[in-house]
Amino acid sequence: MVNSFGNRLPSRIGAAAHLAAGFRAVALSSALFAAVVGTAFAHAHLEASSPAVDSAVRISPKEVTVTLTEKLEAGLSRIEVRDASGKQVDRGDTRVSKDDPRTISVSVGDLAPGIYSVKWSVTSVDTHGTDGSFRFTIKP
Repeated sequence: MVNSFGNRLPSRIGAAAHLAAGFRAVALSSALFAAVVGTAFAHAHLEASSPAVDSAVRISPKEVTVTLTEKLEAGLSRIEVRDASGKQVDRGDTRVSKDDPRTISVSVGDLAPGIYSVKWSVTSVDTHGTDGSFRFTIKP
């Protein structure tokens, strides 16, 4: 088919194919954008801890360790450990691991049997802050 200027017009099948290709390109672009943005705006989430979340142990740990899903900013990340009365029992020496910058820890003395609360507040290297808490028990 030719228009009045002598240009060939696309067939209906050709136009439909071009339209479908356009939709596929938009869908692919949207998916890639979502993947990149989702990664860029990720927050650090708890991956593991020692003692483990809601665990019961028989021996007092020497330190409490929290591993998150993102690398951490050392000066902007901390852990506190408190006993059942709310008294802080850690030594205030929160540090980010040199071997694994996703892990922070704090020293504790010899803890008596009881329930302990751990509160962590961190800023990941992408500058997003997050916090959380959990408990563990030391059995008599």
